[in-house]
Amino acid sequence: MDAAAAHPRTTPENLSEDTVAAYRRDGFVHVPGVISRTDAARYAEAALAVRSTVRDNHDGMIFTQLLQLWRRDETLRELTLDPALAAIASRLAGIPLRLWHDQLLIKDPHNGAATEFHQDQPYWPHTGSRHALSAWVALVDVPVDRGCMTFIPGSQHLDGLRAQDLSDHADMFAVAPELEWERRVTVPLRAGDCTFHHSLLAHSATPNLTDDPRIAHVIIYVDADLSLASEPAHPVTDPLGLAAGEPLPDEHFPRFRPARG
Repeated sequence: MDAAAAHPRTTPENLSEDTVAAYRRDGFVHVPGVISRTDAARYAEAALAVRSTVRDNHDGMIFTQLLQLWRRDETLRELTLDPALAAIASRLAGIPLRLWHDQLLIKDPHNGAATEFHQDQPYWPHTGSRHALSAWVALVDVPVDRGCMTFIPGSQHLDGLRAQDLSDHADMFAVAPELEWERRVTVPLRAGDCTFHHSLLAHSATPNLTDDPRIAHVIIYVDADLSLASEPAHPVTDPLGLAAGEPLPDEHFPRFRPARG
């Protein structure tokens, strides 16, 4: 079996209706080969290079988080604004989308900490949003012991919860105790693979127990027509001086062309 057959590519044109249905049912889906392994290696190299130069590094025990790299690095801008990825996202969501922000998430070797179960949406100052989702693109192979993602299928229907503590393994279940006994699905990824997950889906990531960094690039897509909420505070919108109720400005949050079909 050749490499292409072993690691199939997914494009907007060959994205199946079964995949769309699975996403809408479960709140997540594994999409293989959204970029080539060659491109994944190129983006991983750029990610490690930019990590050493960005001044406002958010280095923590769990992971390093770097936001808005599409505005700082031309190579990673290609990935963040990839029209094929955006087209897949809009097919899954079923509505026009815009970029909220990208983020580079690096787990250092033997970081010793899981990213505990949480939802993404409570961290964002959005109102009137019909749908939001993240594309979590593996830039290196991410087996279970390097920090891959685990999801609780169907949990995207839980709305209105407060933000959860990513370092506290019990916090998600303190606000949603019914989830503690629900089925969990862990999804290891090859470099170039992606998981898309709904902004309200409960998800976590394992620690990196290996000798190599786990490198993931995340593109967050949101409803193109949402408005800014007054809270919570967020580093992407706070410096822009926007008022609650305003739409997100296109120059900072680019719109994507609607997917066909």
